Amino acid sequence: MKLSLEKYVLPLKHTFSISRESHNFQDTLIASLSLDGKTGYGEATSNPYYKITLDSMIAEIETIRKDVESFDFTTPDKFHAFLVLKHISNFAICALDLAAHDLYGKLLDKPLYNIWGTDNSSYPITNYTIGLDTLEKMVSKIKEFPWPIYKIKLGTDNDVAIIRELRKHTDAVFRVDANCAWTAEETIHNAPLLKDLGVEFIEQPLKADDWKGMELVSHHSVLPTIADESCIVEQDVEKCGLHYNGINIKLTKCGGLTPALRMIQRGKELGLKVMVGCMTESTVGISAIAQLAPQLDYVDMDGALLLREDIAKGIEILEGGKLVYPTLGGSGIILTA
Repeated sequence: MKLSLEKYVLPLKHTFSISRESHNFQDTLIASLSLDGKTGYGEATSNPYYKITLDSMIAEIETIRKDVESFDFTTPDKFHAFLVLKHISNFAICALDLAAHDLYGKLLDKPLYNIWGTDNSSYPITNYTIGLDTLEKMVSKIKEFPWPIYKIKLGTDNDVAIIRELRKHTDAVFRVDANCAWTAEETIHNAPLLKDLGVEFIEQPLKADDWKGMELVSHHSVLPTIADESCIVEQDVEKCGLHYNGINIKLTKCGGLTPALRMIQRGKELGLKVMVGCMTESTVGISAIAQLAPQLDYVDMDGALLLREDIAKGIEILEGGKLVYPTLGGSGIILTA
């Protein structure tokens, strides 16, 4: 196989803020794997919370370049198992794993959802994220982009008031994401107020390791809770099953589609609602998530919708959330930049 790595800076339409950080651009790494005239593309974005940079991912992958290029590629599963043994970060593994899946499907001339035996005629509608900002700007973002489901980023002293104001401007479903900013007491107090305002669930209200607090929340919150920062890798699914109503799987954090498929299966076995979320990827990463969509209860795949400029073609998300799947095999990605 031939391996290529490219760095991109993705410009966002608006400043994107959550409870712990803000940014106007998203750095991303695109990995490509070529074999027998086909090329597969994968993506992993940088992330300060997890101390991942483009340079750190590239350095990791370069240390195993020769092994990757000499690997006898047959299936993504075997390739992923090989990568795990190299002890590189899950973010770096994700970029390569997504590229391997896209390549595999293109070699077979089949989309991944078809290879996995799933039907893409039914899938959840992606939410559209409204980052933390002034109330005026949050309202203007909703008016600028009418959508059936919004994820609202929270983590201020006035979170319920924010939702109350936004509710005046749309009848859409709301989901709220506190990104670890609340206490158990705040969550339990806010939940009935948010439920009355049409909020569907609360994502990651407490710090990732506050299991004692989440046990309290699990017994007293009137709204379901979805784990995000508490659910990083496969081993986390079991513990989240005891404290949350669902899990939000991020491909970059768990190491790609290979472990994500197993996490989806285990989450369903435990009776959890299963969601896959994005990390402001371009259409490269979003197209990979789209292949999983028919298996999910919820999906957060709005990364490319938040960009001012994209770098690829693949899945198309139309008005109202309808997905137009590409005709190419794999994740159906064509790099355009």
